[in-house]
Amino acid sequence: MEFEIKKDPENNAERSIELIRVEEGVRMMKITHDGNESFEIQRVVPKGVIQFYFSLEGQSRFTFGGNYELQLKSGKNFFFYNPEMDLPVNVEVPPGARHVFLFLTIERVHELFVEDAAELPFLSSENVNRKFYDERVIAPQTTVVLNQLFNTQLSPQAQRLFYQGKVYELLSFYFSAREVDTVSCPFLNDEENVRKIKLAKEFMLKHMANPPSIKDLAREVGLNEYRLKVGFKEVYGNTVYGYLLDHKMDHARTLLDSSKYKVNEVAYTLGYTNPSHFITAFKKKFGLTPKKYLSHE
Repeated sequence: MEFEIKKDPENNAERSIELIRVEEGVRMMKITHDGNESFEIQRVVPKGVIQFYFSLEGQSRFTFGGNYELQLKSGKNFFFYNPEMDLPVNVEVPPGARHVFLFLTIERVHELFVEDAAELPFLSSENVNRKFYDERVIAPQTTVVLNQLFNTQLSPQAQRLFYQGKVYELLSFYFSAREVDTVSCPFLNDEENVRKIKLAKEFMLKHMANPPSIKDLAREVGLNEYRLKVGFKEVYGNTVYGYLLDHKMDHARTLLDSSKYKVNEVAYTLGYTNPSHFITAFKKKFGLTPKKYLSHE
């Protein structure tokens, strides 16, 4: 199992990215981030590799294939299986994050669950070319195992055996809970809808100073309003206008960081007719006013 590495930051006193070869066909990545700035990991996961992403702490942003985005929140995990194509994955890791990622070839999973293959949908012959996705809350027993991966220190020889045992525990707990969900992910089941939702996002950001109504936005991209609202939240993890507000605030911070704009000018650039409304929104997002933010710099 070889990953095409697009971008991996170097380990330092504030962050640790450890890729572990547990056994043939099984890789585990442990990520710890104690710094103050987010960093990115960019890799291409080979087709036919089953992917698990667990977040003990921190909300990371995942971008798959350049056009689909998900937020992995603290206490949740993702499951992906794509037998059709190599999948570019970009992960923006926030400060305070503790994540565990697992990658298993489909062949290795077949070997592990040879007697239970009929009970795992993605292992059945009729689903051999089907994509799967699942998102769920991390179960308490799984949380215990994940914490042990970070807190247990053994000799190098014993550590590998320890990792192997913990990976088996994670898989046992995961697949004993319930079947993976093949319906809720529009990226894996209706890529045309996702393309239109991406167009909606791009159109909205292009006109963020004077954003369109949901009705006009839906008409612009050829979706009905319900599909746009539900699909947008599934793809980007936020409502249409919630996403727009977050983008505006991030853009506001970029403008303020440039030292070329006054607070009022930033407000007007973003489409606020009353700067006080901008100041309120900025404080709600970042915990301090734009003026105090500038004084912190």
